[in-house]
Formats: sequence, C-alpha cells, structure tokens
Amino acid sequence: MEFVEVGDDFIRGRIPVDARTQQPYGVIHGGVNVVLAETLGSCGAVYCLPEGQRAVGLDINANHLRGVSSGWVTGTARPVHIGRSTQVWHIDMHDDAGVLSCVSRITMAVLAVK
Repeated sequence: MEFVEVGDDFIRGRIPVDARTQQPYGVIHGGVNVVLAETLGSCGAVYCLPEGQRAVGLDINANHLRGVSSGWVTGTARPVHIGRSTQVWHIDMHDDAGVLSCVSRITMAVLAVK
C-alpha cells in the first residue's frame, strides 16, 4: 500500500492487485478493500485532530461493486463529518481505468490520549 496524495479535504492511497491481495477467484479480496478504506479514513481522521486526541475505528462498511483482477485499486477518502467525539469518512475506490469498484464509510471515535 502507498499514499499517493494528501489535499485540504482528502487523502488518497492505492494498493496493488496481485497474488498477495487476490481471493481464489482472481479478483481483489473484499477485506483488502476494507484495509485500504480503514487506513485512509483513519489517517485522514488523525490529520484533523488537535494534539492530545486520538481516533479509533468505531464502525466500517463496504459495498464491493466490481471485481478488479490486476493493476491497482486507488482509494480517495473525504470527510463527511468532523465532530468533537466522532468523525465520518467516505472512501471511493477505483481501478486503473477509473471505474468505481468499491465504496466504504468509516466512523471514527475521537478520544483523549491517555
């Protein structure tokens, strides 16, 4: 996995689709999509926090719309809600041709660092 770009209102990263990330039918494993989504949403959440706070995953879901059998899956995470106690991030994932392959949403709990 690699981070590609960080903007004012998004974070983008990608993961290869190969023997390491494919399920037995030759397409990206759904769990790999979720790993990409959670990594991007979690990192985005941390970038939005003031010192003395941390963010941890509270809930995540994913809709796998299309199988990807090779190349890269690129995810872009954008905040939906940045609150005092929770954050919600939406992540769109596309194949190399730009076709939407998965959508995900993660809710982060914002906690004080202990």
